[in-house]
Amino acid sequence: MENILSVFKSKDVLKKILFTLLAFFVYKAATLITIPLVNISYIENFFGNNEGGVLGMANALTGNALKNYSIIALGISPYITSSIVVQLLQMDIVPVLKEWSEEGETGKQKINQLTRYLAIGLAFAQALAMTIGFGVNSGGTIFQAGVDESIFLYIYLALVMTGGTAFLLWLSDQITLKGVGNGTSMIIVAGIVSSMPGMFTSLYERYIMGIQADFSVVEPGSTEYITFALVVLLYVAVIFFVTIMQAAARKIPIQYANRPASAKFQGKSDSNIPIKINSAGVIPVIFAVTILSIPTQLLWLLPNFTGPFRNFLTQVFIYTQPAGYALYVVMIFIFAFFYAFVQINPEKVAKNLQSQKAYIPVVRPGVDTENYISKTLFRVTIIGATYLVLVASLPIFATTIFNLPAYVQIGGTSLLIVVGVAIETTKQIKTQTQQQTYSGFIK
Repeated sequence: MENILSVFKSKDVLKKILFTLLAFFVYKAATLITIPLVNISYIENFFGNNEGGVLGMANALTGNALKNYSIIALGISPYITSSIVVQLLQMDIVPVLKEWSEEGETGKQKINQLTRYLAIGLAFAQALAMTIGFGVNSGGTIFQAGVDESIFLYIYLALVMTGGTAFLLWLSDQITLKGVGNGTSMIIVAGIVSSMPGMFTSLYERYIMGIQADFSVVEPGSTEYITFALVVLLYVAVIFFVTIMQAAARKIPIQYANRPASAKFQGKSDSNIPIKINSAGVIPVIFAVTILSIPTQLLWLLPNFTGPFRNFLTQVFIYTQPAGYALYVVMIFIFAFFYAFVQINPEKVAKNLQSQKAYIPVVRPGVDTENYISKTLFRVTIIGATYLVLVASLPIFATTIFNLPAYVQIGGTSLLIVVGVAIETTKQIKTQTQQQTYSGFIK
């Protein structure tokens, strides 16, 4: 309560919060601006019949912008993809990028600029493929009556959607500069949070009011009431569980050889290296979903491609199928370990400790320290990867095992992102508030 009151006492922090809320309002308004020349009724019917899977997740991340086929239907996902690609290319794959990453602020600006250019290119390619896919599958009915279908029309619509993504990049920059939190993360959270009320409204209409998919009304029984209560309780439990796991860390104790405990004026003689249980964040899940979605999107673009090979690809790359789910789990584990060791490089950590005359008790400096950190990180990542699989699988279990509607996105990538960003943003607001309070005290 004291922290909340201190926020309202700080005018600068309050202004930043209000600016962020205003940016959220602009974002939500943009999700309602539909792309010109498109038959929105076809899009609504399409998503009504395909609420789950990759499309359902993409729609949830964009705050229903994809379902509305708005000018920001792509969301900010092209930027996320380009950021991940550029970050991976910095690992001795492209020497120039590695040099930039070591040039400090100047190199960081070059990498950011390259990431944005790549994001715009990906946005155009993705928008063009999506529009052509809708056009092929709809037989041209995706467009309004009287509109002539041509390649120039597809390019025009792709440019409109690309402009929407560019606008979101600008808006995220404004949030970073004038608001609270990381702008890109806050835009994603805005989309997820804005879609949650619709999910709970749909659940209430189905299980409490008895409104079915065909708009018929059936008197709900005790089973429906229990199902609704269990879904709500499970949602709260998942939020609590994710919050704990996002903050959990394994602390490796370290001591400094040049800071004896008796010399209090020289500082503490011991400290620790915190290794988060989920040091890779939500990136492994995003990677897995992105890679699995590529073959399914190609199949969607080729509706006339039929036969045993198509059935094989469907079984392997759709993660609601047993084989696809097994591949989904394996990929999450692979990316979790890969990204964890990228984020925490045991070799660099060991060298930094040795240069600072620090050491891990009962472990020799150098190679032994590196091996100890590697083993600890490996064990911790096993727990983190299992946690990611469990949470990311909840929507699949909800729809396949418990036969809940496809729009019930319990857990999954959405909650991982929301909780993670909420924790970081809360820390930032608290830090800024304390700085403002301290500055006022000094004056």
